[in-house]
Amino acid sequence: MAALWRRPERLLGAAGLCRTARALSGKSEYDLLVIGGGSGGLACAEEAAQFGRKVAVLDYVEPSPQGTKWGLGGTCVNVGCIPKKLMHQAALLGSALKDAQHYGWNISQPVQHTWSVMAQAVQNYVKSLNWGHRVQLQDKKVKYFNIKGSFSDPHTIRGLTKAGKETFITAEKIVIATGGRPKYPMHIAGALEYGITSDDLFWLKESPGKTLVVGASYVSLECAGFLTGIGLDTTVMMRSIPLRGFDQQMSSLVTEHMESYGTKFLKKCIPTKVEKLESNKLQVTWQNTDLGTEETDSFDTVMWAVGCSFAAVISQLSAPALLQIDHKPIGVGGLLSSMLIKFCEYLEF
Repeated sequence: MAALWRRPERLLGAAGLCRTARALSGKSEYDLLVIGGGSGGLACAEEAAQFGRKVAVLDYVEPSPQGTKWGLGGTCVNVGCIPKKLMHQAALLGSALKDAQHYGWNISQPVQHTWSVMAQAVQNYVKSLNWGHRVQLQDKKVKYFNIKGSFSDPHTIRGLTKAGKETFITAEKIVIATGGRPKYPMHIAGALEYGITSDDLFWLKESPGKTLVVGASYVSLECAGFLTGIGLDTTVMMRSIPLRGFDQQMSSLVTEHMESYGTKFLKKCIPTKVEKLESNKLQVTWQNTDLGTEETDSFDTVMWAVGCSFAAVISQLSAPALLQIDHKPIGVGGLLSSMLIKFCEYLEF
């Protein structure tokens, strides 16, 4: 996700010169600047370039709380659809191998899976896609900036590289396509310190082992499904219903199918704290709202899948960031808020 950030102080010097140069010439460096190098941002930039526009893409991945980062391509390529489908395929292959002996194949049982081999292959493939996106941008003459940006004025972006170098970019039109990130339940003690999200799962070098997935969104169930499929002890904790917003008859069929293949479900349960034991295992305490009891168990990994957050993006859109609708300025923050909050509610567990 390309990170937008609020400028800490009034910009002078280079920013002022940048605005002055634009005012004098009447031109910006680019016709279009896209902030965000995910599926939407890249498609927007490449299509605009095909119409002969001078286009640039600004993309920067803020490391997750656990330090995970990745390359160009956004959530789908790096920590979403692509690695998830590959790991799901690994689970399907394992299931096929177990059935193969009934069709005459001589395969020793039990079938063993090595996480590190799968993870390396998946990560190598994802990195090849990162490179492919950079080549496509170059081929279509779209300039790529790996920098973190903030609005200086409606046509100027202040960029900061990882090394701290500052640059300013001007554009006639600026598209915000920064997407969202998984959120942590900050009210739960130990959630941030000891938990991971889908931003981290696909980049783990070693097996997550016995895993608790908190939440019942599609992200939660997809991850729990392939973790069970490759032979890991996997539990899903949900506070209410699975797949909120989806047809509940079908949702029940999904969870029943998962249970039949070994995924465990803790229903009507709400986690209250996560603690690290001397053994390095994570002890999770939760309230069972059906029984009115407090329960605990230990896991190797706790993964939070409790929705996404766009709040950081909304809050970091400073006043100059305006959209023109029927020639009337509309604040981006207010416009995005209603759409994004509804989308987040749809993804919540």
